[in-house]
Amino acid sequence: MKYLTSTTSIMSSRRPNITGFDPQKFAAAAGQPARDPWARNEAWRYTGPFTRVNRLRGSFPGFGIASVAFAGYLVYEQLFMDSGHGHHDEGHGEGHH
Repeated sequence: MKYLTSTTSIMSSRRPNITGFDPQKFAAAAGQPARDPWARNEAWRYTGPFTRVNRLRGSFPGFGIASVAFAGYLVYEQLFMDSGHGHHDEGHGEGHH
């Protein structure tokens, strides 16, 4: 039995790392970098014509012109065209039930 306990204590003890690499220290140091080395290379994606507003504006290329044209048509129809609501009942005489 003495042999069994001595082997278990050898297996459970921590062996020295011959490379000097400590995974726990590496994980602790690998958090968020203080300065992103790729930030300058990625900055063009969010500036100039690639901003969020400009990308959204480019999604509907004719929406502004169409809105102005439709609003102009509605104003023209309201001011100059005959609505025709008063003439609807004239065609129906007493004979129609």
